[in-house]
Amino acid sequence: MKLPYGLEIIENCVDCKLRQGFCDLPSEPLGAFNALGHQHTYPGGSVLFMEGQQARGAFVLCSGRVKLSTTSREGKILILKIAAPGEVLGLSAVISSRSYEVTATTAAPCRVNFIHAEALISFLRRHGDAGLKAAQAVSKEYQDACLDIQEILMAPSSAGKLAKLLLSWTNGHNGDQEVRVRTVLTHEEMAQMIGASRETVTRVLSDLKKKQLIRLEGSTLVIRNRMGLEQLAS
Repeated sequence: MKLPYGLEIIENCVDCKLRQGFCDLPSEPLGAFNALGHQHTYPGGSVLFMEGQQARGAFVLCSGRVKLSTTSREGKILILKIAAPGEVLGLSAVISSRSYEVTATTAAPCRVNFIHAEALISFLRRHGDAGLKAAQAVSKEYQDACLDIQEILMAPSSAGKLAKLLLSWTNGHNGDQEVRVRTVLTHEEMAQMIGASRETVTRVLSDLKKKQLIRLEGSTLVIRNRMGLEQLAS
C-alpha cells in the first residue's frame, strides 16, 4: 500500500528497512525514539522550516529529497545540499537551542518524521547511543559542507563547478559505462548550487551535450563520458 504521491507507508521506525545514520539505533532507544515522532507527508515545494526561525524540532527524512538553502542580504539563493532519506534536518539547531541555519524545502514528495525539540533533547540525555549518533550526524553534516565548498564552489570556472556537481550525483560509479542519474533539480536550482546564473547553467549544459559528455532524457541525466567531465572539473 502506498501513500499519496506514490510514497511507501512506513508504519514505524522499528520496522523500517531504510534505517541508516542517526536512525540506526539499538532496539531499546529505537523503540523510545519511535514513540516521539509524528509522521507527515509533504508535496514538492513545501517549506519544512525557514532560515532564522527558532528551532522547534528536527525532521527525519524517511523518503524523498529536501533542498537546504541560504539567502544573502541581496536575496540571492544558494542551495547548500540536497538531503537524502535517512538524514536528520535541523538537528544541530535543536541541540544548540538556536535558530535554523538554513531553509529546508521539499524537492519532491516527502515523508518525514517530526520530533519536537524538547522531546528530542530529553531523549538524547537518556540514551547515550542516540547521543553519540546525534554527534556523528552533526559532524558528518559539517564535514560534508566543507567538502562541498572545496569540491564545487571553489572550482575555477562555472563549467568546472557544474561538472563537479554532475559527477557528485553518480554515487561513485566508475569506468567507461554510461551512468544514468534522475535529477529533480531545474536549471535555476543547479545554478543556486554552484553560485551561477540560470543562463550560465543552460549554456554549459548545452556545451556538454555538444561535446557528447552528457545526454538529457527528460529528467534523466546520462553521463556519457565520465573521464571528460573529470578533466573539465579538475
